[in-house]
Amino acid sequence: MKKIKLIVIVGPTASGKTKLAVQLAKKYHSEVISADSMQIYQKMNIATAKPTLEEMEGIPHHLIDFLPMNAQFSVSDFVSLARQKIEQLHQSGKLPIIAGGTGLYINSLVDNVAFSCVEEDPSLRNQLYEQVQQDQGAALYAYLKQIDPESALEIHQNNFVRLVRAVEIYQLTGITMSEHKKNSRLVPSPYEVCMIGLNYQDREKLYQRINQRVDIMMEMGLLEEARQILKEDDLKTAYHAIGYKELKPYFTGEVSLDEAVDKIKQSSRRYAKRQLTWFRRDKRIHWIYLDKFGSYEEVVTKSENILENFINL
Repeated sequence: MKKIKLIVIVGPTASGKTKLAVQLAKKYHSEVISADSMQIYQKMNIATAKPTLEEMEGIPHHLIDFLPMNAQFSVSDFVSLARQKIEQLHQSGKLPIIAGGTGLYINSLVDNVAFSCVEEDPSLRNQLYEQVQQDQGAALYAYLKQIDPESALEIHQNNFVRLVRAVEIYQLTGITMSEHKKNSRLVPSPYEVCMIGLNYQDREKLYQRINQRVDIMMEMGLLEEARQILKEDDLKTAYHAIGYKELKPYFTGEVSLDEAVDKIKQSSRRYAKRQLTWFRRDKRIHWIYLDKFGSYEEVVTKSENILENFINL
């Protein structure tokens, strides 16, 4: 069976993935499927850099702004919905464009990872959540590094949802999450992909761009958005969006606003570093270093050149 072609745009936060996706979608008469684990939530607009209508430039964007903030959403859920949307676009003769920085979402989709159907154990899960709340996940993360070092490399200690699930799967089955994933890749992917990665040769230029974007977010009203978000109950997943938890100490009077904003910038830079560590392992990615080009038009042209043979095959 002929594989479905996908354009995939990846890179660290603030590298301009959405902007490039929109330009390519206009060129190839396509639509964009977001692969961002936080832009799926409603109301969380500024902190997640959710594209505005102006930024979308009339290009339909899918899998953003469709879930309430207290909803659980797994990588398996993403893959299922993304597959449906890809099929719809393919059937209508459109070339799907995947754009986002959540590496686990992207690799699970394009590599056809079939997720283990290990049932949840509510009692065990509650115990594990109680444990992570006691020490912000330190002990459970140390345990995961011991039993499943591969998964520990992919899961951040503060991502309680994935941390708990990885330990839960091992304790229920005796098989690690990474082993489940290896076994799941036995079925070939139905997709043929061309992956473009955006980055900067000079890391300081990326960090400067991140810092500037945080300043712009504050001007756009991030402080008030965070104030409203943090009033919500049961934010197990959505709370992990950078920009909210860093402002919480400001609201409780523990730090100044400048200190809280600096913390957002620091968290964002660290997140970008983790994203790059993830994506650099994928040898399929054609990297475009933005600081090598004199204009954005040159970046778009370079992307089109990369895609030319792929699209015409």
